Order: sequence, then structure tokens, then C-alpha cells
Amino acid sequence: MRVNANLSTTGRMRAALSTAVVVWALAAVTPTAATASTTTASTVTRISVATDDGYGAASITPDGRSVVFTSLRNAPPQSGNEVYVHDRLTGQTRTEPLTEGWTPAISGDGRQVAANAPAQGMSSQRIRQHSLNLGLLPVICGRCNQPSLSTDGRYLAFGALRTGLLRNVVISDRDGGFQTIASLNSSAPARPSISGDGRYVAYQDLSYQTEGVYLHDRTTGTTSGPLEGPATSASLVQLSDNGTKVVYVSGPDTYVHDIASGTAQLVPNVRGLAIDPTGRYLLHAPNTTGGPSLVLRDLPKATDRTVSTEPATAEVDSVGAGGRDVVFQSSADNIVPGDTNGKPDVFVRTFS
Repeated sequence: MRVNANLSTTGRMRAALSTAVVVWALAAVTPTAATASTTTASTVTRISVATDDGYGAASITPDGRSVVFTSLRNAPPQSGNEVYVHDRLTGQTRTEPLTEGWTPAISGDGRQVAANAPAQGMSSQRIRQHSLNLGLLPVICGRCNQPSLSTDGRYLAFGALRTGLLRNVVISDRDGGFQTIASLNSSAPARPSISGDGRYVAYQDLSYQTEGVYLHDRTTGTTSGPLEGPATSASLVQLSDNGTKVVYVSGPDTYVHDIASGTAQLVPNVRGLAIDPTGRYLLHAPNTTGGPSLVLRDLPKATDRTVSTEPATAEVDSVGAGGRDVVFQSSADNIVPGDTNGKPDVFVRTFS
């Protein structure tokens, strides 16, 4: 795809979540966190205890205080997946008024949540957004998904289907207005990711002959890409919250593109999953077998810390600022003591 550089922009970013009272358990653990040459003490907290089919799809705010996640149940209409936000400071969990929520996004301040939800009577999806101070906001569009929120939740980035089932990348301004920053010749996921200040939006275009990762600057109105070069293809992982790094996967490797220099750091033989808000710490899943399932890399130092030795998964926006907190999902029953529910749960590992 190519972007019309003259298109105006509005903001977006990942949003999602809210809470309901959910029992949670804290377990202090100090496993060996293997890095390249060091051992790091850490604790693990289980923030959900499944009562149905389990919980997953979790993201965390930069300060590590709020975690948004969804239930995994697939129940009849009007009682399907729910979106929760857990406050790690107060220990309270609230349920978001977002019916049938998937892939939730949360704003950096923890006060805005957005999630996909099926349009009533339709198979296509819509996005609902909830604000703690403004309540449930109007439906953004009838055929859109993959929300991403700015720090204050003002800007929401998402993919929207247009006529012919082709996709646009759109920014919605909560104060009013929409901006289409890219019109793709494909219905494939665009996976937009917005910076905390709403200036930059990264997205992927899987259209024939334009496959790759692109970056739009809303201040200058310009789009650059494909970042990986025209000779290779790539899929987007995430734009860092401070707008300095773009993570993408190409083949068996992960690359961290520096926006200022235009260069990319290679992290070989791993699948990137998320990057912390500062752009320094990369959460990845090694392609090799027999080792940890989730690893946090300090990119400048090229050292690793183990997040989980048990089978586990993680979403974008799953790493807090400075790599201190990492949220992940796992069905393993030995990550914390007393995990006997036999269901997937959401955990946070905190490094000291």
C-alpha cells in the first residue's frame, strides 16, 4: 500500500479495559532469572483467578499500575467475553462496560479503555471506548477493530474496512474528528500502533507488492516505509510509547528500528512480542526449544532476563517503563503457589 501524504491525521492509540471484582493472589517468588551473565531477583503476581474459561489478552500501563485483560469464555449473546482492569495499587478489579470485548487497549494514564466488540446483528466488529470520567463513548465505527490509544486516551488509532472490504488506517480524536492516514489495497490486519503523544502511528500493509511496515508522522503529514526495505517483507509488532522505536518481525528474526537514525537493531532467531515505553526493553519468545518461553532483553546491553520458564504468551503493551513489570498469560499451574483452578490466568513479573 501507499499512503497519501496529504491526508490529515488524528490520533489513536491502544485502549482497553476496565475492571470487576476478581479475586487475585500475590505470590513472592525469586526464581533464577537467567540473563546473558547475571541473575535478577523478581516477584510474580497472579492478578486473575479464573472462574470460567480463564483470562488472557493483557496489557499494562507504563507505570505498571493498571492491567487490562479479558475473559476467554465463549458464552451466548449478551454474556460473552468481558473486559477487566486491575489496579495493582489498590488490589481492586473493575469490569468495563464493553460487551463481548476482545483485544483490549488501555491508555497510558489507565483511565481509557477500548476493545473490539461485534456489531449487533452483524459479523463485522466495532470498537467501544470507555472513559472513567466521561463514561461509555459513542461507537466509533461499524466495521473497525485493532484499537490503540494515546497516553491520555484522546487519540484512538484503528483499522477500518471500507467498500470492497479493503482497509483504512484511521485516527479518531475524542474532541471531534477523524483522519484517514492510509488507504490499503488489502483487508489484512493493519495493526496500527500509536505513540503516547499521538504524533506517530506505525502500521503494516500486507497488500501485494507493498507488504511491509510503515510509519506516519502526524506533525509533518509524511509517511515513511517500508522500514525494512523494499526487498523484504515484515509484520509490525509495536511502536514504543515515546515514539522512538518500531519493532517488526521479518523471517525468523526481530528488528528494532530507530526512528531518529533510520537504522535497525537485529535481534536474531526470536519473535518480538512487545517493547517497553522507553524503547529500551524488548519482550520476545525465543525460536529455540528447551529454554524459557518469554525473555526480556535490554537492547543496549544485549542481556536477557527470564520472564517465564513455563509455556506463556504476551501481547503488545505488555512491558512497563524501564522493563520493570511484564504482564503475560499462562495455563501453567506452578508459576505461583496454590494455582489449582486449571485455567489460563494473567500474571505480572516485577524485576527488582
